[in-house]
Amino acid sequence: MKAEYVNPFYIAACDVFELMLSLHPKRSSLKAVEELINTKEASVVLGVTGDLKGIVIFSFPKEMALEMVKIMSGIEMEEIDGFVSSALGEIGNIISGNALTLLSKNNYKCDITPPQILVGKYKTFSAPNEKSLLLSLSTEIGEFDISMLLKEK
Repeated sequence: MKAEYVNPFYIAACDVFELMLSLHPKRSSLKAVEELINTKEASVVLGVTGDLKGIVIFSFPKEMALEMVKIMSGIEMEEIDGFVSSALGEIGNIISGNALTLLSKNNYKCDITPPQILVGKYKTFSAPNEKSLLLSLSTEIGEFDISMLLKEK
């Protein structure tokens, strides 16, 4: 997978976290993995269609997800419920939309599918003979992952 696919998601995630949450993500690791996996308790899964095809997963630990919602809404939550899931889905949507805008500057025309929210760890998405990228970002309230499998149509 090309860096020109990954960098827009990294840039967009940093921008959205800074603007919406006043948090400053830093890259902690980037590695190729055999399958897409959500290693944290709350994940937002979005499909990418158009010139690029694939899937992007934003995975957050439970405590980080709850703290993000508290920052955004002022409401303290104890569990990942429908309200928290909706907020996480919106963050995933905004990051992905901004990333696709950045990709369009490189002449990639893409859309995203509506987000699906998964609660629970270690759900995998297999893609035979394909390598995915796992980008881990750390913030003041925790570390989250962006898993990507994108390829040209």
